[in-house]
Order: sequence, then structure tokens, then C-alpha cells
Amino acid sequence: MARKIRACRICVERPLGAPLPHEPRPVFQAAKGARLAIFGQAPGKRVHESGRPFTDPSGDRLRAWMGIDDAAFYDPRRVAIVPMGFCFPGYDAKGSDLPPRKECAEAWRARLMAALPGVETAILVGGYAQKWHLGERAGKSITETVSQWRDHAPRFFPTPHPSWRNNAWLKKNPWFERDLLPVLRAQVKALM
Repeated sequence: MARKIRACRICVERPLGAPLPHEPRPVFQAAKGARLAIFGQAPGKRVHESGRPFTDPSGDRLRAWMGIDDAAFYDPRRVAIVPMGFCFPGYDAKGSDLPPRKECAEAWRARLMAALPGVETAILVGGYAQKWHLGERAGKSITETVSQWRDHAPRFFPTPHPSWRNNAWLKKNPWFERDLLPVLRAQVKALM
């Protein structure tokens, strides 16, 4: 299945709306034995260029949140990294990343989730992944969903995106680093 996903061109050849504004380059990592997964939004421009998930400052922060190094993070037998949209969606008029393309989730998500039967814990990065995986159990906002993390752990740990854009959110919600991250790190360590 990985080969088919990497060759996917749905967002260019059969888009739901405007086609992807550049060549597709699906970015993810997954192996059947992974016990930990990171379900996020979509690759940013740097990740699109590198072809490797979270090769940016957000990835540095995410690895610090998890308490693991690059070697563990980039081992697909240990950590699956599956965004809602596999390709960088482009920018909106204000220069922010567009939402993940809907074609990806519709075409691949259920099949890829079925191919990851060993996942015991998933980190849900951002609202799109939280809504897909938690459904009606997701809150009305990221803050509400993340603040209710105990209701979902250890199966799911909802987090904000680790982007610098969320520095103000992190300062406003110190409980995230004080309460959630130590439990997340302990669970990640147990699964490694």
C-alpha cells in the first residue's frame, strides 16, 4: 500500500475542488509493527521538500514533547507518522498552510489505519486529526479537546500543533507541559 500512496495523484488528476498547486509528494512513514503513531494535519513546505515527516522546527518540538531522539522517531517499526493529507496543500492568501486535502483521507485513511493493527497509542496533532479519530468525543476547540486528554489517554493524546505559531497557546495553557507531557513521555518510553 505504501507504494500506491507514494504514487498517488488524486489531488491533481481527480481533485475535490481546485487541484493541488504543485506536484504531489506524499509524505508519511508506517510499518505494520509500529506501536506508537502520530496522526497530524499535512506536511508543510519544508517537509514537502525533504520528503521526510517533521523535518522542521515543529518536529524538533514534537520530539522534545515525546522525549525521543531522531533515531527512534524516524524508525517506522516504532513510530508511524500519518497525516490527514499526505501532500503539502499550499498556502492561503495570508500565507498560512491550507487545510489538508480531503481526497487523502477519503482514499487512504481507513485502509492505512487497518494496516497498522499494533498501534496502542496515537498522538493526535491538531484539530483535523482529533476530529477524525475522536469523532463526537472531540471538543468544540483544540483547547477543549486537549484539556480533556485524560478522557482519551493512553489510547490517544490530543495535542496542539507543535508550531511556533502556538507559543502563545502554550503560555496561556501551562497545564499542557506540566500535566500532559510527563504522562505522554512515560507512555512513549513504555512503547519504545
